[in-house]
Amino acid sequence: MNDWPEGWSDSNRGGGYGQGSAGAHPDGARVMRQVRRGPSAPPQGGVPQQPAYGDVYDNQGAGQYDSGYNTGQVYGGGGAGGHGGRGERPAPDWRRRIKWTAITVTVVLLGTTIGTYFWADSKLNREVDLSKVIERPEEGEGTNYLIVGSDSREGLSDAQKKELHTGSADGKRTDSMMILHTGSAGPTLISLPRDSNVEIPSFVGSESGKTYKGTGRQVKLNAAYAEDGPELLVRTVEANTGLRIDHYVEIGFAGFANIVDAVGGVEIDIPKGGLKDTKSGANFEAGKQTLNGEQSLAFVRTRYALARSDLDRTKNQQKFLAALANQTATPSTVLNPFKLYPTMSAGLDTLIVDKDMGLFDLADMFWAMKGVTGGDGRSMNMPISGNAANGNLQWDTAKVKKLVEELKNDETVTVSDN
Repeated sequence: MNDWPEGWSDSNRGGGYGQGSAGAHPDGARVMRQVRRGPSAPPQGGVPQQPAYGDVYDNQGAGQYDSGYNTGQVYGGGGAGGHGGRGERPAPDWRRRIKWTAITVTVVLLGTTIGTYFWADSKLNREVDLSKVIERPEEGEGTNYLIVGSDSREGLSDAQKKELHTGSADGKRTDSMMILHTGSAGPTLISLPRDSNVEIPSFVGSESGKTYKGTGRQVKLNAAYAEDGPELLVRTVEANTGLRIDHYVEIGFAGFANIVDAVGGVEIDIPKGGLKDTKSGANFEAGKQTLNGEQSLAFVRTRYALARSDLDRTKNQQKFLAALANQTATPSTVLNPFKLYPTMSAGLDTLIVDKDMGLFDLADMFWAMKGVTGGDGRSMNMPISGNAANGNLQWDTAKVKKLVEELKNDETVTVSDN
């Protein structure tokens, strides 16, 4: 009689499992082999088949499961040297790191650029309204800037006025006036001597809004600015030249000196014999030297120590402004935030521009000024034919007409100022 439950017989208990020997003594101790737990399902209605022990497992289980007990490894086949079978650490993905670094740098630079733009744009003093200028000439090719250096003492203390030799006169007048033309033929910088003889045309008062009819009166050019400010100056320049002014830029004494100091000074070659003028404070030996803000202001204002007074002074002003633009628009300034921001702040705080002037227009103006120094353009005085009856400098009518025609058509200027 078989006392085992149904399904349990000697034939299905597995090879040698629980079998005693035929002798009277129990079997000796045997080494237990590794157990292989197979995937086979239990027989229908019976108890699951138990795993077998023996050499047969070693052949069947190859490549299916390796506990590593025979080799000293507990988990898996990797992780030699006591890593516990966790495997080697994966190599860094450098391409991914470089990609995200580049994205981060780009975002930071873009944000800084946008922030700088709005900061600088907010500092522009857009006080001049060219829409008040009447009877304007037709627009031509290229862009014309009227650049004005005023003798405004605004923002200067009494000590600074004394140091800069500016005097303490109320109001402001124009110490220098230039037309800068930019276009495909290269930049042209034309100085308008302050003593130029011009006719004051009909104009609308910038404050009163009242129309003042022209009477044909002849005055020095800087009198137009003194009489009714930037709008009348633009109106007078346009009426006497026939050239439309697109943008107006003005800077005072304080701003000029601050910009020069912010860029670390400007190198100027003083001509043989040196330059000395007690009224402007100029006192320079001949040769190349770097001028600070105070010295630079003295240099551009000097007129009494020059042979042709105002005409020679305009040449010095052109020379200096071009050198300043050339030094400002360099990688050492533009790419250095410790120089760029102080320079921009010093200039933008004191610049007065027209209401339509933008930062890109300002950048175009400075790059054109640099081009004049670099040889891509030219600088000249408005052609003079002699003196008018009232002693003012009389423009050469024929040459001025030809010059304006070339500028309007954006052609290379062939007119000389001799």
